[in-house]
Amino acid sequence: MTARPVWAATGLTLSLVAGWAGPAGAQGLMETAKTRLAKLDGRVQVAGLDSAVEVRRDSAGVPHIYAKTVHDLFFTQGYVAAQDRLWQMEMWRRNGEGRLAEVLGPSQVERDRFARLLKYRGDMLEEWASYAPDAQAIIRAFVGGINAYIAEVRERPPVEFTLLGFQPESWTETVPLQRMAALVMTGNASTEVRRAAAVAAIGTDLVAALWPTDPPRPLDPVPGLDLAGIGAASLGALDQASGPVAYARTQGSNNWVVSGAKTATGKPILANDPHRAIALPALRYITHLVGPGWNVLGAGEPALPGVTVGHNERVGFGFTIVGMDQQDVYVEKVGRCPQRGDGERCYWRDGAWKPMTVIVDTIPVKGQAPRIVRLEFTGHGPVVAEDPARSRVFALKFVGAEPGTAGYLAQLSVNRATDWSSFREAARRWKLPTENLIYADVDGNIGWVAAGVMPVRTWSGLLPVPGDGRFEWAGFVPFDLLPSAFNPPSGFIATANNNILPPNYTTPLNYEWMAPYRAERIAEQLAGRSGWTRRDFERLQHDEYSTPAAMLVPVLVDAAAKAGRSDDPAVKVLRRWNFTMSRDSVAPTVYAAWLKALGPRVIGARAKAAAAAMDHAWDIPTLIWLVTHPDKSFGPRPAAGRDTVVLKALDDAQADLIKRLGRNPSGWRWGALHQARFHHPVADGFGLAAVPRGGDENTINATSSDGDYHQVDGASFRQILDLDDWDNSVATSTPGQSGQPGSPHYADLLPLWAEGKYFALPYSRHAVERATAHVLWLEP
Repeated sequence: MTARPVWAATGLTLSLVAGWAGPAGAQGLMETAKTRLAKLDGRVQVAGLDSAVEVRRDSAGVPHIYAKTVHDLFFTQGYVAAQDRLWQMEMWRRNGEGRLAEVLGPSQVERDRFARLLKYRGDMLEEWASYAPDAQAIIRAFVGGINAYIAEVRERPPVEFTLLGFQPESWTETVPLQRMAALVMTGNASTEVRRAAAVAAIGTDLVAALWPTDPPRPLDPVPGLDLAGIGAASLGALDQASGPVAYARTQGSNNWVVSGAKTATGKPILANDPHRAIALPALRYITHLVGPGWNVLGAGEPALPGVTVGHNERVGFGFTIVGMDQQDVYVEKVGRCPQRGDGERCYWRDGAWKPMTVIVDTIPVKGQAPRIVRLEFTGHGPVVAEDPARSRVFALKFVGAEPGTAGYLAQLSVNRATDWSSFREAARRWKLPTENLIYADVDGNIGWVAAGVMPVRTWSGLLPVPGDGRFEWAGFVPFDLLPSAFNPPSGFIATANNNILPPNYTTPLNYEWMAPYRAERIAEQLAGRSGWTRRDFERLQHDEYSTPAAMLVPVLVDAAAKAGRSDDPAVKVLRRWNFTMSRDSVAPTVYAAWLKALGPRVIGARAKAAAAAMDHAWDIPTLIWLVTHPDKSFGPRPAAGRDTVVLKALDDAQADLIKRLGRNPSGWRWGALHQARFHHPVADGFGLAAVPRGGDENTINATSSDGDYHQVDGASFRQILDLDDWDNSVATSTPGQSGQPGSPHYADLLPLWAEGKYFALPYSRHAVERATAHVLWLEP
């Protein structure tokens, strides 16, 4: 699960610059952008290095960095990341620090306030030590490299800075410690308030039936706690902070690894495609780091040192989100503090009034006077919203207040694992976001651990609770009690944000998982054969078979037959369909539109208020169960009532498709509707052509859509690692390594990604030299 890309992940909505102020229009804008491109060849003198560093960029734009000291290695990683992504990194920094309004104006004030509420204010020694023993030194060097590049281009930065009217600023070493980047990977608070709103509207029993937990657990609303008035607004700017649209948790990822017993080479192969927002520039940035104690190649985020998914000389690693419940919403009773001055508020806890902690802060605002804001905190965390009519506020308790919970920085330890034991010790440091870390080594071992810091509760965590002291975390689940596996008898491990709890595992980690269909399809394929090759995994990562379609469409076809509608063109298309969501087919379009209409109708059949109250909180397994097991909620003749509902949904779907694509069903190709769009958030002229897509959120080639069927999430990056020959490893990414318009690596990877084709990940020095397109030397 995905923050959205820098501006989408930060939820920024910037005004698009349709043209350049100069007479040459868009062409002049692009020419200006090209004058700001980073230098990729030759020699550059850079203050702060110990010795010369070699940077070889390959034909895909991936920098391979060869340094003589660890300091120089990470200094250069920061420098080259800034060369390619400085504007993206700057907006990431401002999002985390709560400084967007300073450059974007008053629309970002509440978002900035929220970011400042989430700032880590704990012990810094514990914070640095949590990620790796040398984390502070590495991050200091990394930030030094970023600042060196900023100093080099401050007067002529990437063109987006000019368009927005500001210059990049130097970073401090605490910038990568921000908590906002990983916030959207823990969506439990959002589901708590949505579930509370649904319970208030339609009751506990109906919510439990329509929104079941996994494993099953009774909903436990606290007697006496008024759930009325609780909803998305109870979290203040959280939705704004996590994206421009408040999506259900539809983002996901796939990973799997097979042992040598199931491959053609006799060595493991590891595949991973983390699913995040599809955007321009790309979220992921691929780097190869070679220096003392380091030889790691893989993808991470440009503002962070190290890599998140990839391999070193002995170990390959990847991840998917586990989704442990790392947030709670506390409903705090507030009132005037006894014996305190006017304006002071207290909250009720443990039978007494407690004073809030208050920080008065100033938010600079572009074009306006600075805003003075009060940041209030109870003992549970920041106050994110209030309900004055009921004399209460809402506090967010989030593991991000704990040391070591800046997203992904524990990768600095994972990157240097050499065997299963050291990998587990590195995973012990991983706290946020929670991840299914998969493992393979050159000795033939495979493994998995569900890593993250998980609060211990005496209640479910599914609904908000009072802050009166009865509902407190009792520490965290010890790492050694988290699920894991090593060399399982099956010969493979696969996760896809599904319920990963082993049989008879009783420690509560989560009651809300993504649908199991991707994981089941992967496991079915891996179990069914051996002799797997890298190319086989390339095809499997692009598998577009829809299990939900195979379960639902026969019900519709049968209902149409009984109603005398078998000759309906849409029905005929679905009857012949093989349930593959191909971009060139019509059937997936009909199915997707029908499924979109089906959910509200089926849920609404349970109760008139249910569809609105659930607000699409229902998941597709529940929908499938209700459709394939009709009950009296559909009327006195359940199957007949169900058939009427599914046919009405088909009518809705066809009306929607006629409006969007015209009356001729032969033109309803899935790729004509389901497209990935690459809009630049500042200038129209920097955008890229839309790409037709296959799949949907429940196929292995996961391509989650928004309400207009446009792909918004999915595998922007994929890797397949061959442990028999690291140089045989491959990847996809989109649209390119560079975020600078006009760069040769701005969109060069998009055509490959669009066609499901991969590029090489050269690792050995020989392979890197053969693939080299640019050589840059950084000299002290």
